[in-house]
Amino acid sequence: MTDSAPRSDPASSSEPPEPAPSPGPVTGRGEGLGVFDKALLDRCISCGFCLPACPTYALTRQEPSSPRGRITLMRALESGDLAPDDPTLAEESSFCLGCRACEPVCPAGVEYGQLLEQWRDHQWQGRDRPLIARLLMAAVSRPWLLRLQGLVRRHARERRPASGERKRERSVSLMLGCAERGLYPSVSRAVRELRPEVAVPTGQGCCGALHAHNGDSAAGAGMARALGERLPGTVVTTSGGCAAHLAHHLGRDRVRELSEYLEATGHRPSGRVTVGGRRARVALQDSCHLRNGLGVTRPPRELVAAVAEYVELPGAGDCCGAAGTYAMLRPEDSRAVLAPKLEALRKLDVDYVVAVNPGCLRQLRQGLRRTRSRTKAVHLAELLAMAARSEPGAGPGTEPGPGTDAGPAAG
Repeated sequence: MTDSAPRSDPASSSEPPEPAPSPGPVTGRGEGLGVFDKALLDRCISCGFCLPACPTYALTRQEPSSPRGRITLMRALESGDLAPDDPTLAEESSFCLGCRACEPVCPAGVEYGQLLEQWRDHQWQGRDRPLIARLLMAAVSRPWLLRLQGLVRRHARERRPASGERKRERSVSLMLGCAERGLYPSVSRAVRELRPEVAVPTGQGCCGALHAHNGDSAAGAGMARALGERLPGTVVTTSGGCAAHLAHHLGRDRVRELSEYLEATGHRPSGRVTVGGRRARVALQDSCHLRNGLGVTRPPRELVAAVAEYVELPGAGDCCGAAGTYAMLRPEDSRAVLAPKLEALRKLDVDYVVAVNPGCLRQLRQGLRRTRSRTKAVHLAELLAMAARSEPGAGPGTEPGPGTDAGPAAG
């Protein structure tokens, strides 16, 4: 697996091609290699509804770079019609963002995200797994290293150890994301400002989403279950990607993304976010897995609208190109996916764009900084905490500069 330059859109492909006739399941040779769950693989009817939703197909207009085309490749691998070391298999398993935008539009209900995990479980083994992914997976597998980040970066933590009775009373646990606790510790601190009753148990490890998306879904499932055992009650997460992964393994009833939790508990945002004495204009970028995997889109928008002037971002549901490790594994392709979003933000000229996933937050901040945009990217928790502090006697003002506790450069 190697990085590649961004794919160019052929000049002759200004209009998407007509969907190809359905080839049906590939029969190939024998019973198959057993790489994929046959029931999942056979569910695809090759209708082509997924093509317009796919960000990599939008870049190339090439069939193999669409969900339908990749499923055709999966069938060819399973049947033995393509050798496991075929370069097209390696390239397309890497080029896919894993955003799952194809799932909501699929009339057959294909669970593409699971198929992609199975594909990478087979394709990304040993040295065939990208080096950066191997290093990151090794790092987050060490809870002591994650805890060390907290000592340095000061993410949210319990002020005093909870007694057995208090532990039983506090049935909501905040999950500290493995990347977020180091990169953006102000996010977890903002959650505790908003909802002090949420516990922050010590000794948390990674949820395993990183492993699941990079060729080791078995380890990813085990890490999710282990984390679920360490976090009592409802698990609240500030990461849309972690929420989808944990919900799959712990059950939907146990896992809540922050905006879901705030809505379910009747949280009413206080204060407002202002810029230059006026109500701030704020857009929102969806988390792909939160939107496409869990179907959560309304709660974060309503929370933003309660404290600022909400402005819908065209293409808010389209992937920003972060996609977990993707921005590091394929930086040029990642930037190509992000480019239309940066242009849309430039035209909107909003004050803030809100993210509900740390990877998206990092991607947006880097892109906005690179283009010298005046728009600042913040996490939803940070925006709501900024608004709450505007209440009389609540603390710092609502227009933080770079490097302040709630500002875009915080953490």
